[in-house]
Amino acid sequence: MAKIKLLNPSYPNKSTGIINGHSSGILNWNDIAYPQMYDFYHVLLSNFWKAQEINMQDDIKQWDQLTAKEKDVFLRINTQLASLDSLQTPTMTQVMDYVTDSSFKAIFAVIAQQEAVHNESYSYVLSSLVPLSEQIMRFNEAKNDPLVQKRNELILEAYDSFCRNPTPQNLFYLGVNSIILEGIYFYAGFAFFYHLARQQKMVKTSTMISYIQRDEMQHAYFVSQFIRILLDENPELNTKENIQYIYSTLSRAVELEKEWAHHILKDIEGIDLEEYDAYVEYLANKRLRQLGLENHYEEQINPMPWIQVFSDEMMNETKSDFFEQKSRTYSKVTHSNGFDEL
Repeated sequence: MAKIKLLNPSYPNKSTGIINGHSSGILNWNDIAYPQMYDFYHVLLSNFWKAQEINMQDDIKQWDQLTAKEKDVFLRINTQLASLDSLQTPTMTQVMDYVTDSSFKAIFAVIAQQEAVHNESYSYVLSSLVPLSEQIMRFNEAKNDPLVQKRNELILEAYDSFCRNPTPQNLFYLGVNSIILEGIYFYAGFAFFYHLARQQKMVKTSTMISYIQRDEMQHAYFVSQFIRILLDENPELNTKENIQYIYSTLSRAVELEKEWAHHILKDIEGIDLEEYDAYVEYLANKRLRQLGLENHYEEQINPMPWIQVFSDEMMNETKSDFFEQKSRTYSKVTHSNGFDEL
């Protein structure tokens, strides 16, 4: 794959492929290969938010009421999530250089921007609660934590492979691992913040987390559709080996997420880690179905019903599957549909 020229006037505006296709580079939303992309683009735009919209005063007052263990886990998870999100903006930007279809480029651009907002929001929370010296210390801890490095290795290997050698195969690997990052790896952290919220602790932080989770779920959904179209347009990629790669890589990610959850949440009273293990498997099945594949784990309903208000069904708006044409609804967390129902 070569980097796409900025303008190719002799080519049509409607791309002939999402990669390695012919496209002028001019985006006319009324003349695109996959019209559903326009709807999805508007869904992402309707989600626009920024960290400063959330007043942290209530959380600042509550911070000293948390136990020492709750504070430690809060800061460790916050910086670990920020570290993961730091990878996404440059990665999505790089993918844009090789995607032929201008509508996909536009969506990757919005996703890259939203990931930058997520990263800033974690810093915004930290700056409200602890001094800069402790923030720096916590970020260094996250960067050097062997267990965090072990989890990130799976993602970084795929991302770096595409960076060094941008082939369709490596783009496929990158997409699968992006789904893992955004659709599986964040959830132990999210569960901790929602656990605090159901005790009416640090609710403002958890409200922000719910916005982040909504975005991440939609990003994971978009990338799953991107992969399905990639395999459909490029049959040489639609192999048994690549399908097996999806299953084996998601299975590995599930085990790494369980390991992290048992490490970081083991002393948090009220979170059932066996229940969380089942929840991660439930999430992995969701990601597989979005990819058009069969469940890998025993099918079950959400085993953590107190997180139901933050589930895909509650939070996604007009997400129409390009292959199955299913629609869903979503609304922002408010006083009427939010933490009071946990």
